Amino acid sequence: MLRKWPLPAIFSVPFVLLAASLAAAQNAPPAPTVTVAKPVVRDVIDADEFIGRFEPVDQVAVRSRVGGYLDEVFFTDGALVKKGDKLFVIDQRPFRTALSQAEASLAAARSTLEFAESTFKRTESLTGSGTLSVSKLDDDRRALLAAQANVRGSEAAVERAKLDLEYTTITAPLSGRVDRRLISPGNLVQADQTVLTTIVSLDPIDFYFDVDERRVLSYARTARERGSALQEGGGALSVLVTIADATERPFEGKLDFSENRVDNQTGTMRLRARFANPNFILQPGLFGRVEVEGSNTYKAILVPDEAIAADQNERVVYEVGQDGSVVTKPVRLGPRLHGYRVIRSGMTGDETIIVNGLMRVRPGAKVKPELVVLPQEAAQAAESAQ
Repeated sequence: MLRKWPLPAIFSVPFVLLAASLAAAQNAPPAPTVTVAKPVVRDVIDADEFIGRFEPVDQVAVRSRVGGYLDEVFFTDGALVKKGDKLFVIDQRPFRTALSQAEASLAAARSTLEFAESTFKRTESLTGSGTLSVSKLDDDRRALLAAQANVRGSEAAVERAKLDLEYTTITAPLSGRVDRRLISPGNLVQADQTVLTTIVSLDPIDFYFDVDERRVLSYARTARERGSALQEGGGALSVLVTIADATERPFEGKLDFSENRVDNQTGTMRLRARFANPNFILQPGLFGRVEVEGSNTYKAILVPDEAIAADQNERVVYEVGQDGSVVTKPVRLGPRLHGYRVIRSGMTGDETIIVNGLMRVRPGAKVKPELVVLPQEAAQAAESAQ
């Protein structure tokens, strides 16, 4: 038997539901306001970062070529010197005496040579007339040749004595910064053994760092695409070095050398970059962080790190549709360049994504977007804000 409901009660149910939905709509919170922007699409070059140390292009341990007692020092410890500047002087008196002896021996040899020449000429003329024998002529020729050889030996001895005297003045073999003196005047200097001081060049300066096998192959490919070889400078790959002083801007240099083999124990190869250092800010032994060009130029999609969220083990960005609805897009991240994060895959560059206010949204919900334009470099935004 069917139960009959009163007619007013039947028509009152839809009206109650409609009123409830209207009340819920009136009490629902408004769509949150978020900042949205198009990603930056521009030509970029990937960069890798390594730790390394600065080393001088040239360094010399200054030694004396002659032995003797150190007489004078002509530089201040730690000073900048130029090639040819006088640094030390060895006691020159014994060498001047040796030079005088060599010059005297040369004078005697030349006198003997003059006598031998005149004797030979006289004997030669008399032998031609039959007055003297041929054996006498041979003896005088032999004496003449011996006198000529003695002159050449004496001349060499004079040159050697002059050279030794010149070596008593020790000059800077290169321009750079000199270390402290390692020996004081009055001490005996052993020829070619005693280290007097050291000099390192400062401009330019080299930076050495180790690179793993995978990146070595990548750099070699990049260098080949530029028509060069990694060992020959990698097609002049640009590098930037940052030092511990945060107030100094990164220094720009060029990759100019790599070793000719990978170390079989560490699996790394040592590379070198060269930097201009006119102000001598960079010093040998300093540590630094170097950024190396890891690719050739390519078109990349860049987004701020603040626009990237985590969804379990994925990285996502929030895209806003024409109607304000929010959807997630999984992305694969790349390195950080120009203040942004490179998106390797997952985006086309035409999306409108949320760059501020991620905590106030969820997938499927609607938002109130406020569109901004991202600068080509994130640093420009910070400067504009200041």
